[in-house]
Amino acid sequence: MNLKNEHANPSKNRSPRHRAREFALQGIYQWLLNNEDSGVIDAHIRQAHGFEKADREHFDALLHGAINQSIQLREDFAPFIDRSVADLSPIEHAALLIGSYELKHHAEIPYRVVINEAVELTKSFGGQDGHKYVNGVLDKLAARLRATEIGAAK
Repeated sequence: MNLKNEHANPSKNRSPRHRAREFALQGIYQWLLNNEDSGVIDAHIRQAHGFEKADREHFDALLHGAINQSIQLREDFAPFIDRSVADLSPIEHAALLIGSYELKHHAEIPYRVVINEAVELTKSFGGQDGHKYVNGVLDKLAARLRATEIGAAK
């Protein structure tokens, strides 16, 4: 299953890490909808056009980390959502899993970059205002997970 990236500019120069996030989002989306094995999803995504331009290591970390830790990641962002996890759109859900995973496990990536990337993914693949929702949830989660970094930035 390929998601169409209708809003993104195909000529836009996307970094290998951004491409990894796009492919991870597609894989997590597929997992959320079909509950397919992550290994099957991984193999399918790796055959997708343009995958060779993605940061494979980051893709692996995001796809497998977000799926394997999905229960804990959902518990992390649950206090900041205004509906049940089951009522999230699959794109918002996938973006929140990716953003939560990066906030929690990739301290080398500034929290603002993590949030911006999740927002951009949601703008590209999601509904009209989903990006605003993802931004608000991850902003609150970052305040909890990255309080020292946020304090230092102020």
